[in-house]
Amino acid sequence: MTKNIYFDIDKKISTVAVQQQLNCLFMPESEMILNPETQAQPAEKHQSTKTAILVIGGAEDKVHGKEILHTFFTRSGATDAVIGIIPSASREPTLIGDRYLHIFEEMGAKYIKVLDVRDRDQGEDPYYLQYVEECTGLFMTGGDQLRLCGLLADTTLMDKIVQRVKKREITLAGTSAGAAVMGYHMIAGGSSGECPNRALVDMAMGLGIIPEVLVDQHFHNRNRLGRLLSAIVAHPQLLGVGIDEDTCALFEQNNTIQVMGRGTVTILDARTISYTNQAQAQGNEPFSIHNLRLHVLSHGDRYDLKQHQPIPQAET
Repeated sequence: MTKNIYFDIDKKISTVAVQQQLNCLFMPESEMILNPETQAQPAEKHQSTKTAILVIGGAEDKVHGKEILHTFFTRSGATDAVIGIIPSASREPTLIGDRYLHIFEEMGAKYIKVLDVRDRDQGEDPYYLQYVEECTGLFMTGGDQLRLCGLLADTTLMDKIVQRVKKREITLAGTSAGAAVMGYHMIAGGSSGECPNRALVDMAMGLGIIPEVLVDQHFHNRNRLGRLLSAIVAHPQLLGVGIDEDTCALFEQNNTIQVMGRGTVTILDARTISYTNQAQAQGNEPFSIHNLRLHVLSHGDRYDLKQHQPIPQAET
């Protein structure tokens, strides 16, 4: 039976009570005693699960096939999954946290917890830190990427998440704002539907989970090609990744991106740019960008991050 816990920040729980809840959380119901030797350790039990990072363009299917969410559930350990949901980007974290909790509960995850971080002090909460240590999957919801970074950047909680992701101990997913924060540099906002120009995009620091990428989401749905071009020409060392709604760029352990979902993933490779007037153009004056490589990938296609080459579905 799925066990879920929603930690309410408005409730003050004593240190002893928190430790008791934590100790009981991972025990079989028949062994609800405070004996550390009998505590289940789900993180260690699922080392064979092929972890990944799922960068989702927002508005993923939550009703019908739920392909992307089910892939996250599977990569987190399926019915043995210990899932944490981080709704901190949202202005309605309780509502959105509950929605994802019920989705993963219906799929059959073993344990689910909403990490409802609403101030930076909670990024040091030992109760949250211990749960993240035991998680097999973490899901960051949509909302406002600046809000998410403001709450989590440079906290012990985020440091632990990044550490476990880099050790390939945990599957991480982010949708919409949760996708935007993946890189070291982040698109914080801007306009759409214009030619590339300096005024089109606002930049900020992301969470650095995949430092070498620059992500934009709701991509073709909100006509954001010009925005990503404006950002990538200022950071040509990065790989631009524009992800449509209900579409996922799944970063595998073998240094490839797998595309899944009903839209496309647009890759901008700026390493080959031979000329741009980006340094001289002011305000909304259009950028010239010569010899930039652009790939549009659909479901089943892959992209080799080492060779910087797309791999069509027929060859996978």
